[in-house]
Amino acid sequence: MESRDEEHTAQQRQADARSELQAGGDESAEDRQSETAREAAEVQSRDTEAFKARIAELEQQADELQDQYLRKQADYENFRKRMLREKEDAIAFANKQLMLDLVTVIDDFERAIQSAEESRDFDSFHDGIVLIEKQLVGMLERKWALKRFDSAGEPFDPQRHEALLTEEVPEHDQSIVLEDFQKGYLLHDRVLRSAKVKVSLPAARS
Repeated sequence: MESRDEEHTAQQRQADARSELQAGGDESAEDRQSETAREAAEVQSRDTEAFKARIAELEQQADELQDQYLRKQADYENFRKRMLREKEDAIAFANKQLMLDLVTVIDDFERAIQSAEESRDFDSFHDGIVLIEKQLVGMLERKWALKRFDSAGEPFDPQRHEALLTEEVPEHDQSIVLEDFQKGYLLHDRVLRSAKVKVSLPAARS
């Protein structure tokens, strides 16, 4: 009887030991799961903060780029307006120096007219006008490459001459300019205005 009691006690102890081991194992597994969950939460939290920081950084960069773009756009618009004004000024005042030269000639005419009114000397007035005309033509040729050309006696050139009248001249074997009605002008050696002329017609060949 005593032997059976001892055996039962030993079995009970073994069962209790197994229960304790199982309980300890369950608690250890729960602890490991809890630790893993905490670590995962910490990693997720760190990732979330990193994403937020990156988003804030990108938003700041986007704002800076937008500001730079607006500044450059404003600079370009100001540059375009300035170039337009300078172009308009260049066109408006392209002939400024020519106008100043012509104003000087007008001054000469005014002095000649005033002198003629005071002296009533036609010859002096005529000589003064001839001198002013000579100075004007010389100034335009010297400073502005505007050259007046004479055509009388020259072969007719349709690029330089406009025939207003013709006259048969049997002794001519080609058309010759007989008379200038209005002189022609060259600008930088290019015809600016054709001369209006009277032209000879060669005798018709039989």
